[in-house]
Amino acid sequence: MQQAEGYTIQQTKDPAHFREGARMMAATDPWITLGMDYENCLPAFEGICKEVYILEKRKEMTGFIVLQVCGSFNGYIQTLCIKEAYRGNGLGKQLLQFAEERIFQSSPNVFICVSVFNEPAKKLYYKSGFQEVGVLKDFIKNGVDELLLRKTIGQRLGYKAVENKHPE
Repeated sequence: MQQAEGYTIQQTKDPAHFREGARMMAATDPWITLGMDYENCLPAFEGICKEVYILEKRKEMTGFIVLQVCGSFNGYIQTLCIKEAYRGNGLGKQLLQFAEERIFQSSPNVFICVSVFNEPAKKLYYKSGFQEVGVLKDFIKNGVDELLLRKTIGQRLGYKAVENKHPE
């Protein structure tokens, strides 16, 4: 568990956290604009190669992040969400930095997708050192492209994984 500024970040496998996260997503952009309701958001938490971390303050879930940590796309930040009332306070940056540290333990590359219209998220990712490496046309919704971004500390070939500091 990591703690900063009164917030804790901890891994979870609790279905109640997944349900709360799906509700959080469905109630905010970019998911509203993409037309993703609760039922479309809930599967984001499923899969054997995923790690879910929640951000809490005094037992209130204020955000979460879903990482793809094994398989062919190891190092992918699938979802980063901060509850609407807590946005603009550096919490997204805090979760992003946490995810980078976790991913760099096993991969030299961190990937994330962002909707072309999601200016606040794009600003955060570019400011954090991510670079655009591709465009996924009509990826989630017809007429809306996703940008594939990457942050790297080296090439994959020969990269040495370090011991996982975030045990389950």
